[in-house]
Amino acid sequence: MEPNKAADTAQLMEQILYEVKRVVVGQDRFLERVMVALLAQGHLLVEGVPGLAKTLTVKTLSNVVQGRFKRIQFTPDLVPADLIGTRIYNQKTGDFSTSLGPVFANLLLADEINRAPAKVQSALLEVMQERQVTIAGETHKVPDPFLVMATQNPIETEGTYPLPEAQVDRFMMKVMVDYPSDEEEYVIVERVTGPAVQVNAVATTEQLSQLQALCRQVYVDPSLVQYAVKLVSATRQPEQHGLKDMNRLITYGASPRATIGLVEGARALAMLRGRSYALPEDMVDLVPDVLRHRVVLSYEGLSEGLSSEALIERIMKHLPVPAKPLEPERRAA
Repeated sequence: MEPNKAADTAQLMEQILYEVKRVVVGQDRFLERVMVALLAQGHLLVEGVPGLAKTLTVKTLSNVVQGRFKRIQFTPDLVPADLIGTRIYNQKTGDFSTSLGPVFANLLLADEINRAPAKVQSALLEVMQERQVTIAGETHKVPDPFLVMATQNPIETEGTYPLPEAQVDRFMMKVMVDYPSDEEEYVIVERVTGPAVQVNAVATTEQLSQLQALCRQVYVDPSLVQYAVKLVSATRQPEQHGLKDMNRLITYGASPRATIGLVEGARALAMLRGRSYALPEDMVDLVPDVLRHRVVLSYEGLSEGLSSEALIERIMKHLPVPAKPLEPERRAA
C-alpha cells in the first residue's frame, strides 16, 4: 500500500473514531479492537459486566458508517430460526416465502451468547465462518461487510451454556472490558443526563469494504509472520521451544486461525496507526486478545490458580520479538 493512501485511510478512520467518541466515553482500547476486527474481517467475543457501553459502541459505529445494525438477546428458549430466518406459508396464495432473520446486518450484536443452547450458538457460528445461511435448501449471503460482536457476562453464570472450545476459535479476538475511571464515569453521567448527541455519518459500507481490501495490502515482514507461527506453536508444543515445564499446564493450544488472526490483526492495527507496514509492536499488542480464548489449561494448571493470560505472558517473555524491518527493506517490499 502506498504511503499517501495509508495517510488518507488513517484520516478517514480517525474521523470514524472521532464521531464514535462523541457518544462513547473512554473504552479506547475496546474501540480500537472493534476497528481492528472490522478492518481484518474478524469477529469479537467481549467479556464484561453490564453497562459498559458494549451495545452503544457497535450501534454508534454502525450509524457512523451507515451500516445495518441488529441486536439479538440470547435466551434459553431461542431457536436457530430466530437468528437465520425461516420459511413462512401464505394461506391466501398457497406459496412459501422466506423471512430472513436478524443475522442479515453489517454489525450484529449477539448479547449474552452463553445464555442460548448449543444449537443456537452453532447456527450463529456457522454464519460467522461461511458468511451465508441455508434456509430450505436455498443459500442466502449475509451483507458485506459483516461483523459479529458477541458478549459474555462474567457474573450470573447459572443457567448458561459455556461456548465449546472449537466454536470459540471462530472469534478472532476475545476482549475484556473493564470499568471506567472516576473521571470517565463523571463525563459518562454528564453526557447521558445532558442533551442527546447526534453523530454524523462520515463513511459508507462501500468505503468500509474498500478499507478492508486496502488492509490486505499492508506489508508484514516475513520475520513477523515467523514470530506469530512460533508463538502459536509454543502453545501447542512448549517443550520444542524450551518451555518444558509448561507442557503439563496446557491441554490444548491455539489453532492456525490464531496465526492468521495475529497477522491480519497486526495489518489492521498498523493501518489504524497510519502506516503501510506492520511493526512488531502492532502484533505484540494483540497477542493476549488473539490467544486468551484459544489456550485451554489442564486441571493441573487450573489447580495452581493460573490463567491463559499468565501462560501467554510467559511464552512472550521467552520468545524474542523480531527486530523492526529497516526502511530500505520496507520500500523494496
